[in-house]
Amino acid sequence: MTRKTMRWAGKASLMALALVMTMGGARAEDPVTLEYWVYSDFAQGEALKLQQAFIEEFKAKHPNVTINITGKGDDDLTTGQVTGAASGTLPDVFMNGVAVGAQLVEAGALNNIYADFMAMPQDYRDSFDPALIAMCTPKPDTMYCLPYTGYGSFMFRNLTVLEEAGIDPAKPIKDWADWLSQMEKIKAKGKFAVPDQTQTWQSIVDTYAGVATKDEWGVDFAAKKTKINPEKYAQALQMFVDMKPYNSGTSRNDQATKDLFISNQLAFHLVGPWVNPTYAEAAKTSGLKYDFVLSPGKTEGDYAGIKGYEFIGVAPGKNAKLAFEFASYVTAKEQMLRWAKLLSRYNASAAAMSDPSLAGDPLIAITNKAAAKAIDGMPPYFVGAYPNCYRSILGDNAQAAADGSITPADGAKELVSELNECLAGN
Repeated sequence: MTRKTMRWAGKASLMALALVMTMGGARAEDPVTLEYWVYSDFAQGEALKLQQAFIEEFKAKHPNVTINITGKGDDDLTTGQVTGAASGTLPDVFMNGVAVGAQLVEAGALNNIYADFMAMPQDYRDSFDPALIAMCTPKPDTMYCLPYTGYGSFMFRNLTVLEEAGIDPAKPIKDWADWLSQMEKIKAKGKFAVPDQTQTWQSIVDTYAGVATKDEWGVDFAAKKTKINPEKYAQALQMFVDMKPYNSGTSRNDQATKDLFISNQLAFHLVGPWVNPTYAEAAKTSGLKYDFVLSPGKTEGDYAGIKGYEFIGVAPGKNAKLAFEFASYVTAKEQMLRWAKLLSRYNASAAAMSDPSLAGDPLIAITNKAAAKAIDGMPPYFVGAYPNCYRSILGDNAQAAADGSITPADGAKELVSELNECLAGN
């Protein structure tokens, strides 16, 4: 970024902050400390520097405010927010994923920010993807979050492994049958094709999305019923059976999976854009050759994939107004655009995502395409919390089918029955 661009970004940021100040809340007169929890990868390196810049810009208009930023892993974020709600020690502003939104609502960790949001300028409110605002607003006059970052899963491909197996990377994978034929060639060269897609609920849903529609996944909390289509789910279970001879035995989230990919032992890694910095660094230091494409679906023209979003929430309490003001500054288009440029990461600001300056970013482009075609992770959000048994049943069922302990057809029927029992008991 040039000094001229930096001056423009700073000026735009301060203008946006002035607008927030006019419409979003009063300047703090007494010393106030806000605790700000973010994802651990947002609290290190260049991401941390940018978050600290946001904090300093906000403090320029609020000299009596101190903002302490703390990075935490996914589980620690949720545990800390749930226990903090019970003990009165919640951070004032925090991030988390929409999949745990309902759990945080039930714990009393999220303030209703509807009135604050509606008091913001129209251009700020219009800067978000309307579907994501609806996601945060489960009922009239009730809004629990400001949408932040997001992802759609896609497939990283190790080009060296493909070429050694005689596969032309320029030729798109048509469907699951075509993909399996590539896996067979990869195994013949002594390499692994894919991680074990049955080890995490995300990869299970990712695969199911290759045959299911968006309405055939999730939960009807009013009826306490799963929306899974058993006939289509049986096809996903058959795919797990078919992939088993070619998988690495590691999950999509394991460090071992990334190590196999970087060392040219694994052909495909179906995951989100957060893995790209690791692979981009490996390309510089160890000669890794890779690309990324949409994950194939069962039939040609269909695609697999799961999507999810992260949000910024505000805790109830005496600092809620000021905390919302800071959250609204961080999520304004100017900051979201700077964030996207730094990390090449898709986010919830439709205004930022449509900015011409991002048009040439391949990672944002593939994430946009993936998110448009993927199915949501644990919908509907902020409505009902998925019980733990839901995820465990999903994993046990997929692994049993892949191991041959149950047929895909019987496994799908059994899954629906067990998930409905799980929901009925919660």
